[in-house]
Amino acid sequence: MMENQENTEGYFSRQLDLTPVRDAVDAVKRELSKVIVGQDELMDLLNIAILCDGHVLLEGVPGIAKTMTAKLLAKTIDAGFSRIQFTPDLMPSDVMGTMVFNAQTSQFYFNAGPVFSNIILIDEINRAPAKTQAALFEVMEERQVTVDGTTHKMGFPFFVVGTQNPIEQEGTYKLPEAQLDRFLFKINITYPSLAEEQQILRRFKEDFKQTQTAEVKAVLGDNQIQMCQSLVEKVHIRTELVDYIAAIVHNTRNNGDIYLGASPRASLAILKASKAMAAINGREFVIPEDIQYVAYPVLNHRIILTPEREMEGYDTRDVINEIVKKIDVPR
Repeated sequence: MMENQENTEGYFSRQLDLTPVRDAVDAVKRELSKVIVGQDELMDLLNIAILCDGHVLLEGVPGIAKTMTAKLLAKTIDAGFSRIQFTPDLMPSDVMGTMVFNAQTSQFYFNAGPVFSNIILIDEINRAPAKTQAALFEVMEERQVTVDGTTHKMGFPFFVVGTQNPIEQEGTYKLPEAQLDRFLFKINITYPSLAEEQQILRRFKEDFKQTQTAEVKAVLGDNQIQMCQSLVEKVHIRTELVDYIAAIVHNTRNNGDIYLGASPRASLAILKASKAMAAINGREFVIPEDIQYVAYPVLNHRIILTPEREMEGYDTRDVINEIVKKIDVPR
């Protein structure tokens, strides 16, 4: 006991300075708030994803600013931006690139596709067929593309934001579980409240062309992002809380309401995201509330409910909340 106490005191005496992380997050939120009304949770989760070097899937009905939010987020980062509109006839080479023959040199060269950028917005990601979806597996996980046996590395940062509409099913293709697992978060965006919608109308009542989006400026560079990610890594998490994360994820694999549970990648995602959550709140240590906050956006796209539960009207939020509630919280 004495040894553990000494180790803890030694840790806190190091005083991890998280000011750069908080300043970066506040700057991004301040720029987004110039256009976006409300959506505080969305902004926090997007910032956490950047700090964790993870990808994000935005899901919601049309017209609630999914695409606009992704584009504005890209504007806050001093890096390359590429938008890819997924359609049923899109081929892998349209996204990744292809080998092209140069008649002057009589040689083939690689013509890079739009995925070779830093911030990638994939609009209507569930509209592309399985072959194109599969082409994203390697680049999302390993930050590289292999074409004709040659591997091409991606630059830093590399951040994919996908959007999809959960209502419309015609002309769409369900994302494979292997691809869903590569997204750190799936963020479900809902309609604004009445007060927020009134504020939106007031903000744009004399700005039909939404010129206010031009006011959003780049406030983050790649070196700053790397520094913030390094600081988040150093945030302390007790062994008991690591075991708490493992218990939550393990329960998804031994639960009568769930057909397919979450993978170890989900455990690591909760670990990283909870550290980032602590950092943006100015804490150099993780608390149980950090883990509970990120559990749903990490797990909701990684589990599949049993047909019986789906027929009864359950959704993943209900089941995940039940799991989190029944597991003892370390104190």
